[in-house]
Amino acid sequence: MTEGDPLKDRARGCLLGLAAGDALGAPAENLTPAEIRRRWGRLTEIEGGGTDDTEYAIFAASLLIRHGHGLTPADVARAYREEIIPLIAGPMRGAGFSELGTIEALRRGLEPPLTGLVHSHGWSDGLAMRAAPYGIFCPGDPAEAARLVEQDGLVSGSGEGILGGRAIAGAVAAAMGGATPREVVRAALSVIPQDSWTARDIVRACAAVGWDPSGDDAGATGTLTEARQEALTEALHEAVVVRHYPWTDIAPEAVALALAAFLVGDGDVEASVTFGVSLGRDADTIGAIAGAVAGALRGEGGVPERWAARIGPVTGKCLPVVAGKHVLDVAGELAEGL
Repeated sequence: MTEGDPLKDRARGCLLGLAAGDALGAPAENLTPAEIRRRWGRLTEIEGGGTDDTEYAIFAASLLIRHGHGLTPADVARAYREEIIPLIAGPMRGAGFSELGTIEALRRGLEPPLTGLVHSHGWSDGLAMRAAPYGIFCPGDPAEAARLVEQDGLVSGSGEGILGGRAIAGAVAAAMGGATPREVVRAALSVIPQDSWTARDIVRACAAVGWDPSGDDAGATGTLTEARQEALTEALHEAVVVRHYPWTDIAPEAVALALAAFLVGDGDVEASVTFGVSLGRDADTIGAIAGAVAGALRGEGGVPERWAARIGPVTGKCLPVVAGKHVLDVAGELAEGL
């Protein structure tokens, strides 16, 4: 634990867990569970750097550091125009569809919420992947975390994409406040409509791993043997995976799979992340979300040392404006004054 400051410790654990999950899952992005097993057996070691998940989370944190609880969609749009767009010298490698579409909308002179509506990718998990800083900023207050992340989301997303971000911001806020793993998932559900696609997918994913969020706390436990992992993977894919769409960055799906992985791992960072990335699909985002939520719960010490040692300053390969920043430094700035 960070000496004398449990919230700073959770903040550091959250963003370090996010970066580790992003990096661990990156090689498995868009693969099937069978392909992952064939290539690696189980992915347990970080091979390279992270992706847009980590860089966008750092960018989101910078918005909060500057604007705090007064953040507005206009602030976010201005930051895109002044800090992201001028530094784009070529293709934005690894950037999500929703963010690419938003940049084009801003270049055309549109303003939010139209910037999140015109590109037809508002349902993407681009907001969910960067929602963790909003939860860090609102420890124990899922509703305020969800409100804040929506200010960001209105610039680049709409509908279920925004709800996915609200769910993860709420989950991280609950974890920052010391909630149990199941209380964390209930917090995610508490800040989104229960008849939404995202909420239904979270409930279905919970059922697939043996727990009913509307009931008691029985279920969703047990040793994660290889046979059980394969059975849970199949059940989760059957419950929430969209098989008829060619892309994997679907917010309701990624959010549900990440929270299920967090439950299966009982909030342990390594167990949650390794199971999350084994699910394939948008594996870097699933790993990043699971790592962020678990890291907020367990703190910096919950992130395996061998993973933490592999996390360096980001390169800015997707967002040049954040090049050279380290998630631990950003976490410390976010946690000041909490």
